[in-house]
Amino acid sequence: MDYSMTSILDVAKQFITQLVPRDGVAVDFTMGNGHDTFFLSQWLEEGHVYAFDIQEEAVKSTRKHLKEWGARENYTLIHACHSRVKEFVTGPIDGGMFNLGYLPHSDKAVTTRHETSLSAIQTATEMLKPGGVLVVAVYPGHGEGALEGELVQRLAAGLDSRRFDSFFYRLLNQPSAPFLVAIQRKK
Repeated sequence: MDYSMTSILDVAKQFITQLVPRDGVAVDFTMGNGHDTFFLSQWLEEGHVYAFDIQEEAVKSTRKHLKEWGARENYTLIHACHSRVKEFVTGPIDGGMFNLGYLPHSDKAVTTRHETSLSAIQTATEMLKPGGVLVVAVYPGHGEGALEGELVQRLAAGLDSRRFDSFFYRLLNQPSAPFLVAIQRKK
């Protein structure tokens, strides 16, 4: 499928570069092959990135890629479920990225699960500093992704509008296309 409009990942990066200070703290909740971790590392010139994945293969791949790509030494890679974020990141965060689904070029049966993703997103919203943002890329083209997407939308829509703004970006005439949910904590 060819999606000609601005990709959800480009929009996600725009939110990060507009709202996360360069000396901030950010979390890549789904490190995968390290692309978002690298992006955050480069953006946060004076800040720090924490990156999570439950698959050891993802952690190894990310470590290798970050070295190959010349990433700054401002990251911590964590082999753990993203729902355990508060065990590793004790302070507030300026931003976070979720890229839900499965590890590209890997076992498609191993995907993010709605239970842990929702727990991590809920925890992350409470960890956000005022003005901070979370971006959640959702891929509803597979069974767990469709359920995860529905529940992420429901969570974002149900946030207290006095404390949070939530944003939804999707191609309306392509129901299985990836979409983006962004959540900003109000100042």
